[in-house]
Amino acid sequence: MEIALVILVIAAIFVVQSIKVVPQQHAWVVERLGRYHATLTPGLNFLVPFVDRLAYRHSLKEIPLDVPSQVCITKDNTQLTVDGILYFQVTDPMRASYGASNYVVAITQLAQTTLRSVIGRMELDRTFEERAVINSSVVEALDEAALNWGVKVLRYEIKDLTPPPAILHSMQAQITAEREKRALIAASEGRRQEQINIATGEREAAIAKSEGQKQAEINKAQGEAAAITAVAEATSDAIRKIAAAIQQPGGDQAVQLKVAEKAVEAYAQLAQKNNTMIVPGNMTEVAGLIGTAMGLLKGGGKS
Repeated sequence: MEIALVILVIAAIFVVQSIKVVPQQHAWVVERLGRYHATLTPGLNFLVPFVDRLAYRHSLKEIPLDVPSQVCITKDNTQLTVDGILYFQVTDPMRASYGASNYVVAITQLAQTTLRSVIGRMELDRTFEERAVINSSVVEALDEAALNWGVKVLRYEIKDLTPPPAILHSMQAQITAEREKRALIAASEGRRQEQINIATGEREAAIAKSEGQKQAEINKAQGEAAAITAVAEATSDAIRKIAAAIQQPGGDQAVQLKVAEKAVEAYAQLAQKNNTMIVPGNMTEVAGLIGTAMGLLKGGGKS
């Protein structure tokens, strides 16, 4: 009975040692008699008990690795405290097991040295502007070296770039001065544009005003010319009608009567203005005046 129990225990140990279930996205490295034998893939796997052993277990997932902060010297001899994060993935479990004693430490150290080298070739201002260049340079250098370690470096991201307090204060002062400069330039440009707009408006207003005055003078002149023409035409028509009326029977007598009335009215007005009664010394002067006027009218009618 005891022997059967021992055999059962030994059989259970053999089963446990020989059957291995590997989880998804994992890879286990098996050594046989101290040498690399195989890499177990996810699922059910069988080993030879007491001959095969699980030497390494690797996760094939993407792994974030925090790279400790360090002080880097730029090309213009400025100190920068830089820290970042690295993303990598095990692609060859066998090389990851035997290529380096600790590939995580190796990647971390290489990332730091590469970062110092890349920043050392740049000036301070460029380090803030070209983070993408720095990241890609670090990834390129790490990926080339990590091939022997069975690791694929996916990307590197700088988390923070911190200059010394004095440099930071100078940068803030420079930024403030630059903003004030841009504000002054914008204000001067605004004033210049305002002056241009005012001058343009005044010029256009003066042109419009002069054009209006010009058109007004033209209209006035045309109106006066039209009025003079109308008066002349009316006077001409009146003279022609008077001349035609004189030619009719009794026209001479009517004209003589009208001229006599006008003469009498003129003498009357002259007497009123001077407060003195003026009477012609010879009444024949009135008759002579009438005769002269009639002669002029007849001469004008014949012509």
